[in-house]
Amino acid sequence: MLNNKKKLKVLFVSGELIAGDVAYRLKQEGCVVKLYIKDESRKDCFDGMVEKTDDWKKELDWVGKDGLIVFDDVIFDNDADELSKKGFNVFGGNKRGNELELNREFAQKIFKKYGLKTLESRDFQKATLAIKYIEKNKGKWVVKQNGHDGSLTYIGSLDDGSDAISILKNFAKYNSSKSLQTISLQKRVDGVEVAVARYFNGQDWTSPIFISFEHKPLLDGDRGPLTAEMGTLAWYDKNEKNKLFLATLEKIKPYLMDTGYKGYVDINSIVSEDKLFPLEATMRFGSPTNQLQSEMHLSPWKNLLWNTATGKKFELKYKIGYSIVVSVAIPPFPYKSISSDYYLKDVQVLFKGKLTSSEKSQLHFEEVSMRDGNIYIAGSNGYILFSTGNGVDVEIARKKAYSLVDKLVIPRMLYRTDIGAKYVKKDSLLLKKWGWI
Repeated sequence: MLNNKKKLKVLFVSGELIAGDVAYRLKQEGCVVKLYIKDESRKDCFDGMVEKTDDWKKELDWVGKDGLIVFDDVIFDNDADELSKKGFNVFGGNKRGNELELNREFAQKIFKKYGLKTLESRDFQKATLAIKYIEKNKGKWVVKQNGHDGSLTYIGSLDDGSDAISILKNFAKYNSSKSLQTISLQKRVDGVEVAVARYFNGQDWTSPIFISFEHKPLLDGDRGPLTAEMGTLAWYDKNEKNKLFLATLEKIKPYLMDTGYKGYVDINSIVSEDKLFPLEATMRFGSPTNQLQSEMHLSPWKNLLWNTATGKKFELKYKIGYSIVVSVAIPPFPYKSISSDYYLKDVQVLFKGKLTSSEKSQLHFEEVSMRDGNIYIAGSNGYILFSTGNGVDVEIARKKAYSLVDKLVIPRMLYRTDIGAKYVKKDSLLLKKWGWI
């Protein structure tokens, strides 16, 4: 059991700073936190906010076996498993769990094994092989790479697959250095895209069912390039008979138990009138999912993560209703910067008027630092911060989130203005009509 009278030591091991905001929240909850960031382009993020370390393995004696080690990414090989075997309390990073995310073709085989309906999916070592496959199997194809690099991601629109082929030809010509990451093809189907997620402690769930609707394209109306994420609508559901949950996560529970996975698991799917197809699994925190959950959770993060890592039962207390998160970015997002002179590093994040305590709690961070109580732009990718809101209906949640965005003063600021709107106008109507919610 977690001793809330004693300060919990947390060693937070991050790849691309997916959940740096959670590390910051843990510090605010009274934990003693040390944050390691692997990604060189984000090394200065959270300066002045959380104590940093350049070598997380040297901190193992510090965190000890009565502390908590949190991995927020799927790139640390066998580290989490080896630490668990040595008696450390570890959240995330399980290798067999990670494989569900890193190997899409493998994930589809696991989905099929446990009774989920699957789409035609194939992985290829070279773009030229993927091109030949589409030429022989014409249709609308979704093109991705296994791993975090989303620069290749493309959702095909043409029945003969010629648009996907064109993208792959360009990739083969100009991106040969990225050929080490396998290319994934998946047959495209139309429907409502919805994700189902939960925290898992190795044997059972430690949170209610998390239902979410992501907004990947950069511009309103789902136009423009795909991004890491421009915003999300979500809610928690404690009904264990939830139809979306039973068709996804509950089916692969035996696999999670067999792997001893302890962490966050998300399955993103396409739903139609009578079918659900899992698209991919996310075996880690999501950004801005964790920032959104900070808005939703009434229980401390330390209690959720500790009980998940130590295999304990836990009843998460959370806000009822709908919650919204809006991503606020600057150029070069969603691309990499060509020149460091272009990026607004160290520019102060300002506000129109003074924020209330409630508004401060709605503000969540990624590529920022702090000095003298002021917030500054950090990193070099442009994924700056997030605004959240909760309400009994979607419009109230939207109003709260966007009222805070309206107070932000950040040069070249960009964000979507329609997060959650599609759910109200279309997706909720279809899902209710089809009997999914």
